Amino acid sequence: MSAENALMRQDGPRSLVVAGKREKTAALVELCSVRLGETLFGIPITYILEIVGGTRPQAVPLAPEFVGGLVHYRGDVLTTVSLRQLLGMPAQEGKQDILVLESANGCFGLLVDSVGEVLTVSAAEHEPNPSVLDERRRELFAGAYKLKECLLIMLDPERLDPVRLGAVAA
Repeated sequence: MSAENALMRQDGPRSLVVAGKREKTAALVELCSVRLGETLFGIPITYILEIVGGTRPQAVPLAPEFVGGLVHYRGDVLTTVSLRQLLGMPAQEGKQDILVLESANGCFGLLVDSVGEVLTVSAAEHEPNPSVLDERRRELFAGAYKLKECLLIMLDPERLDPVRLGAVAA
């Protein structure tokens, strides 16, 4: 083994041996960015089936507060979850974007103000939820990523599933 190879060699997945020390290389994560007001959120793209822009869901009388309504989606009826309602924000008038997400309980829609771009972030930029975060938000958020201009709050799609939210509410 050459001197250069002795200083840097691959030693298993995602680790690098440098001068005898093991350093983890930062894993990259692809997120779809969405906005609610001025706040930027992110969802792993592996959960997203489709983005449906500019829709107006049909209200569901007597539904739980988090249900944003129903929409026609590829011949089926899709239940939507209003991220605004979950976070205690006032409802937005007009059309919203819907992320069609896949979960263990099937597909559902997530209503957001607007969908941004796909961002690639490093796991090294991730920060866990702060300890002072209230329980309601701690259940929905999966930490944050430090970007150059702002923070991107990570959402866990499994926690946004309407079946799970309904069970928690009951």
